[in-house]
Amino acid sequence: MGDNNLDTSKGHATEAILFGLVPTGDPRTAAEALAELQQLAETAEYVPAGCIVQHRRVADPHSYLGSGKLTELADVVRLAHSGCVICDDSLTPNQARNIEKAVNVPVIDRSELILQIFGAHARTPQARLQVELAALQYELPRLRRRWTHLERQRGGIGLRGGAGEKQIDVDRNLVRTRIASVNRDLKRIEQHKTREVKGRPDLFTIALVGYTNAGKSTLMNRLTDAGVIAEDKLFSTLDTRTRPWRLPGGRTVLLTDTVGFLRKLPHQLVASFHATLEEALHTDLLLVLIDGSSPEALEQLVAVNEVLETLEVDELPRLTVLNKLDQLDDRARLAPLWQIDPDAIPVSVHTGEGLPDLFSAIQSHLSEVESRVELLLPHSAGALHSEIRAKATVLSEFYTEDGCLMEIQASPALLGRLMAGGALPVRNDS
Repeated sequence: MGDNNLDTSKGHATEAILFGLVPTGDPRTAAEALAELQQLAETAEYVPAGCIVQHRRVADPHSYLGSGKLTELADVVRLAHSGCVICDDSLTPNQARNIEKAVNVPVIDRSELILQIFGAHARTPQARLQVELAALQYELPRLRRRWTHLERQRGGIGLRGGAGEKQIDVDRNLVRTRIASVNRDLKRIEQHKTREVKGRPDLFTIALVGYTNAGKSTLMNRLTDAGVIAEDKLFSTLDTRTRPWRLPGGRTVLLTDTVGFLRKLPHQLVASFHATLEEALHTDLLLVLIDGSSPEALEQLVAVNEVLETLEVDELPRLTVLNKLDQLDDRARLAPLWQIDPDAIPVSVHTGEGLPDLFSAIQSHLSEVESRVELLLPHSAGALHSEIRAKATVLSEFYTEDGCLMEIQASPALLGRLMAGGALPVRNDS
């Protein structure tokens, strides 16, 4: 970190050596083990120039890597003339300081790297505040080391225990004050979001959640013409968008695209993006998208489940969707995923393969959680027709002298409003 102060606005076109730990006995090569870190580094505009892994059970508490591997990292940095090193885990301030002393270039850990990416992709005031809050919380315990480095740069201005110590107290107070201010602003946004979600029409809601770059935005665009950014990049969008989706058969539901999840996602980001995920917290069904073609698909599914558990929405009804079937050379590779979720649905959002099975599974879920009733809509209540077609599933209808006799599938809340609006229940005495 050193003179690499946390910059959440953009990456740096700097060559970087990637490093991390893998469990003892893990057969993967360094490139395979750090493939996702390489994607993250490239997304933040770093240029990966090499990678090193150490096989050990736990990180060294003082320097993350063992002394021999740390020396090897320093040698690689010197030979490659790299501008920084990037760690695949979050580092303590003490670990980062000791690594920096050894390699003599800035040290960036996984949390800081992800914060840089989120900062570069934040578009709305809400997203910018959320990234700023996470960055400030990340920065607070690291201020002392950063201030010491600045004093060294300035030729020792400020004596030990004097100006420097006073300045660090000032800096801490400034950061804490800003954290409190951002928290207040986000609280107002969250309250507005809650009112907005509760004030929506009473439509069945589906939230797209899943690993970053699994195809959520592409699916959203295919189903709703939402125009959401859908690049082949990690975290191409941080903002949630909700659009009406007309199911086969005419029924409309609300579909929400959410920010992508990631393994080892900094806890500061999970907490600060709570308001962004408000739609996911108030949904009727989760569609969990996983890149079924990825060698890390199983780990991605576990990571998504962990984030959902952190958000306390892991008990919500869900359908697991294994996307990118068109990029899968052998569908037997999906077997481990089906062992975790035998009902997972393989699809290709790109080609459309498997989407009818997904639609059918959604319809089946609707039939399980909603009530199936017969109603008579008197001519005087004919205005309810459009609401029923939009918010319920119409199974049959025909007209009689008394009005329209309909068999529908709908939520209890909607049925209550229909009755209040003049619809009459039909008793079947047969």
